[in-house]
Amino acid sequence: MELMGKKIVVTGGAGFLGGFVVDELKRRGVPRENIFVPRSSEYDLRIRENCEKAVRGQDIVIHLAARVGGIGFNQAKPAELFHDNIMMGVQLMEAARLAGVQKFVAVGTICSYPKFTPVPFREEHLWAGYPEETNAPYGLAKKMLAVQAAAYNAQYGFNAINLMQVNLYGPRDNFDLESSHVIPALIRKAVEAKKRGDTFVEAWGTGKPTREFLYVEDAARGIVFATERYNKPEPVNLGSGMEISIKDLTEKICGLVGFSGEIRWDPSRPDGQPRRMLDVSRAEQEFGFRASTDFDEGLKKTIDWYEAHAQTS
Repeated sequence: MELMGKKIVVTGGAGFLGGFVVDELKRRGVPRENIFVPRSSEYDLRIRENCEKAVRGQDIVIHLAARVGGIGFNQAKPAELFHDNIMMGVQLMEAARLAGVQKFVAVGTICSYPKFTPVPFREEHLWAGYPEETNAPYGLAKKMLAVQAAAYNAQYGFNAINLMQVNLYGPRDNFDLESSHVIPALIRKAVEAKKRGDTFVEAWGTGKPTREFLYVEDAARGIVFATERYNKPEPVNLGSGMEISIKDLTEKICGLVGFSGEIRWDPSRPDGQPRRMLDVSRAEQEFGFRASTDFDEGLKKTIDWYEAHAQTS
């Protein structure tokens, strides 16, 4: 699909990932006036009428808007995370179909996979069990978009695709300790501990679980590649294919920040899913996407951005 002449709505386009997707679309020749970013203050996508207004006259919908957060946020607001995410996604896709939108790109989450999924996670493992409990409501809400995309392809011939994305990191991330994911939370803790001269930082859990991370600019490139080149109902993993323990990640971030104090683990806090790493071969085979940012390089860029903007975080 040639994007240059298309009108594209990017929900969540003012957010962390969305801003980079808009940048990538412009880099690939889409005029800024052809990219519509509905702001949540005007377009609450939990309301059907707002979904209808957002997609009217558009050719492509890239749906990134979501309520997201780390383990603590998921534990505190499971009902809101389920309701808000499922209502936004289901209503938006139906509105897009009725409006004659040519393509719908739903960006899902690795949290939709079962708690005990063989590593690396392959797309066919998606229905092999229940997600990890601390983020199951969020993961299941996003998982329903994969069901909807396949059903709409089958019944209506509607071109809806679904991407299963790992945790992102990078400049302009959310560094609020109440709702951030693990990398920005650890960066903020380490930077602030160093500034204060603290002798230790506290980290949740045991440090044993593993995670995979994707640099935000790579993620944006992968989403745009899929928008251009992928037109099948089967979900596709979008990740980097790397795996690192939370313990090693924490030590790495502290080292890059220059914090040399103790890392104190709080085992009373949940670890979350034991392991996470995607098989990313389908994305490369189907639409030529492969992550290219070195992990240490990406972390350094993220730390540098936070240190430059810490006073406003």
